[in-house]
Amino acid sequence: MFRRLLSVGGFTLLSRITGFVRDILSAAILGQGVLSDAFVVAFLFPGYFRSIFGEGAINPAFLPRYAVLHAGGDEEAAARFADQVFSWQMLAQLAILVVGMAFMPYVVLAIAPGYAANAGQLALTVDLARITFPYLILTLVAVQLSAMLNAIERFWAAAAWSNFQNLGMIVTLVCWRWFPNAAYAAAWGVLLGGVGQLFFMLWAADRDKLNLRIVWPRWTADVAAFFKALGAVTLGTATTLIAPLVDNVLASFLPAGSRTALYYADRINQLPLGVLGIALGTVLLPEMAARLAKNDRAGSDAAQNNAAALTLLLTLPFAVVFFTIPDTVMQAIFAHGAFNAKAAALAGVGLAAYGVGLPAFALVRIMASTFYARHDTGTPARATFIAFGANIAMKLVLVWGLDLGIAGIALGTAFGAWLNVAQLVWLGRRRGLLDVSDGFRRAVVPIALAAAGAGAGAYGGVKLAAHLPFGGSWHALVALALGAGLGGALYLGVVFVFRRALPLGRLSRG
Repeated sequence: MFRRLLSVGGFTLLSRITGFVRDILSAAILGQGVLSDAFVVAFLFPGYFRSIFGEGAINPAFLPRYAVLHAGGDEEAAARFADQVFSWQMLAQLAILVVGMAFMPYVVLAIAPGYAANAGQLALTVDLARITFPYLILTLVAVQLSAMLNAIERFWAAAAWSNFQNLGMIVTLVCWRWFPNAAYAAAWGVLLGGVGQLFFMLWAADRDKLNLRIVWPRWTADVAAFFKALGAVTLGTATTLIAPLVDNVLASFLPAGSRTALYYADRINQLPLGVLGIALGTVLLPEMAARLAKNDRAGSDAAQNNAAALTLLLTLPFAVVFFTIPDTVMQAIFAHGAFNAKAAALAGVGLAAYGVGLPAFALVRIMASTFYARHDTGTPARATFIAFGANIAMKLVLVWGLDLGIAGIALGTAFGAWLNVAQLVWLGRRRGLLDVSDGFRRAVVPIALAAAGAGAGAYGGVKLAAHLPFGGSWHALVALALGAGLGGALYLGVVFVFRRALPLGRLSRG
């Protein structure tokens, strides 16, 4: 699993690098204000609808069933099942596209009611949302093909295809003067990226002789089982859309630029989550499903314990660093062009708060695999709903009760993630589905020490930079470089010393 993780993580890292370039360009060109807030709201649609109707629903509901059919040697039955699922999804998403485009002004008002006071901002947001919304249907083929490739343990293409959205936006942002304004350029870049993703995944799947056809939808036993699972997963993952929409509603009443600051804070927080946490979840689910299908409970448990330990080892240091030097991180990366130091400082507040929940955001996928691998999609959905309710209640208290602004929004999100993890662990242990191994317990202390070393080194590097003769934007860049260097060195040193207690594959035996 460690080798496959490196493959998935490597391509995902490339995606995050191109995403970094995209975000830096976006911050420098769009800045922080009406244009950027309008685009961020419009950009919610492709991102969060893809989470619900894309990987977030397809992988748990479709992948285990497709994997069983394919692994059993009945490739024709697997292909028929895939075609039926695709055809039903295409029918549903065409209806969503038509309705969404027709009623977009009302949709935007529902998720950003504070924009009603500014007719120009509302009109701009509606225009941008109508440009980005068709991205959803463009990715329908790519999402299902990526699930099929993951099911046969071809992970690289599914990890690589997100790059095309970033590249599309980079191209249009560089050429923003050819558009009515920079926000329109960014929106058209989203659509261009969707076209690129579609053709890339068609090519990648064809190399493994996988394809999708539109057929007359039929209600078979496999399709019925898929939709039953899809309904449960969608209800659970719907909170990944609703929670950010609640964030958007709250932020729309905060000062202009608050939604933009929250967006960039989340983007930085998502970097380790996307590279490490999602990669681990992507690799773990098919491995657990395959082992359980062979009645290899011990192998399934070992894979999950190793994935959980790796998740903490690779995300907890980032959480500590984000909490320790958030201003330095945001100023070094984004305080250029139209995005000034004040905007970066506000985004730093959001980053510190989001960092509190970073390990939990990744662990949710690992713990949910306990149930998804056994075709139980209802339990994670119920746990997510409970966490979602607590998340919203906490945000209302922190934002409107304690006036914490974007910090309250991010802290509420972090709290909900930890509550979700706690529920999944408790339910898994109670039902005898989740075993905590001695290896995991041995890894906990080294992981905590490595994270503490990363945080101490980052803090020390920033303090050291204060004594160097660099001013302006260079100061933040030098401070971040020193902090990352010292923090990384201490982290790697601790990992090396305790390597035999950590799930690092062959590196553990070095």
